[in-house]
Amino acid sequence: MTPRPPIRAPRHDDRRRTYPALGARSDRTGTWWGDAWVRALEELALDPARLARGAAYAQAGHVDAITVTPGRITAYVHGSRPRPYRTELRLRTLPDPAWEQFLDTAARTPAHIAALLDKDLPHDLADEAELLPASGDLIPDCSCPDDGYPCKHAAALCYQTARLLDEDPFVLLLMRGRGEQEVLAALTRRNAARMAVERVPPRPQLPTVQARSALAPRTRPPLPPPFPTPARPGHPPAFPDVHGGPDPLSLDLLATEAALRAHTLLTTGQDPIAPLTTWQDAVRLAAAHPGSGLTSTTRALYTALARATDRTPTDLARAVAAWRQGGIEALSVLETPWDPPAGPFDRARPALSAAGFPGFRPSRNRLSTPTIQLRYGRDGLWYGYESDPDREDWWPRGAPDADPVGALTARLGA
Repeated sequence: MTPRPPIRAPRHDDRRRTYPALGARSDRTGTWWGDAWVRALEELALDPARLARGAAYAQAGHVDAITVTPGRITAYVHGSRPRPYRTELRLRTLPDPAWEQFLDTAARTPAHIAALLDKDLPHDLADEAELLPASGDLIPDCSCPDDGYPCKHAAALCYQTARLLDEDPFVLLLMRGRGEQEVLAALTRRNAARMAVERVPPRPQLPTVQARSALAPRTRPPLPPPFPTPARPGHPPAFPDVHGGPDPLSLDLLATEAALRAHTLLTTGQDPIAPLTTWQDAVRLAAAHPGSGLTSTTRALYTALARATDRTPTDLARAVAAWRQGGIEALSVLETPWDPPAGPFDRARPALSAAGFPGFRPSRNRLSTPTIQLRYGRDGLWYGYESDPDREDWWPRGAPDADPVGALTARLGA
């Protein structure tokens, strides 16, 4: 037999209170805040006769149980028909800054806390937070057909609410947005913090030092030796993928780059990125992350870097191929033709013909066939390129070599 789950006690809701019907009563023992509540009703009313009938309804006990939540008071009010009407009063709640000011003001004065615990509401505390309704703050609503403002049922509910306020000012605080236990807990925390500050002992007097002693020459101890440089850069942490937050892959890229740059500075004293232009640094980033393959992440990285440098993704991909071929020198060979002096460049064509590769045409620092090209760099190395026939769409291939035949062989091997 399956055991039955235990019955849990209903959860107390500090921001919803239901008060039983107050019953018939010929008069009320008014408090100053209850009277202020009634005055707000009377300033709202357009018809004094309806107010008088509402007061009579309240005295006769026509108002059922009253439910109070932040900004709203509801009850069923019996009228001339058998079925009662659902009546409601709406009141603006206080914003959080106004509540903070109210709580700070109450906590500063122990008499205020004592008054609230004694079900009393000090004048200055209520005025500080504007707890009591002003003209236009109360908005009545009723299911009856009477279009009075307010109708007699809403007026009766308002008069009975004044009786609740007379007995407990925390009803007014609940109407404005905070429950009794919530307010008392906040006051307790503030009072405890204030008392803790008051108990802090005074700071001791600082010892004095003679000026002669302070200005006397002295030998400073040597600095401790620096920490050893780690053998390799550290790895960044795993960044969470939070909705609306930064892209974790971008954060990982930035953290990895920062670690590599810092490690190079520590080990060599040189900043590897400082001499680079924005375009060269973008090519370096794209060539290093990721190392190979055209995944969706690679395409997104290429697109972002190309847009930031006003280039196309194809331009960036070609530059990345050059960077992987030989770094910044290979990128310069890709982008900048030049006129080499007489010497190694002039000896390249005969060497190629002797190795069985005739037909290369010279143009500045380049030797070309319809599909193969060798470019001579300022660093004295030859860089291989390849294109489809009649396309003139040259892409770096192979590894650079000081010998043109070696560079061509590396390209063919690639």
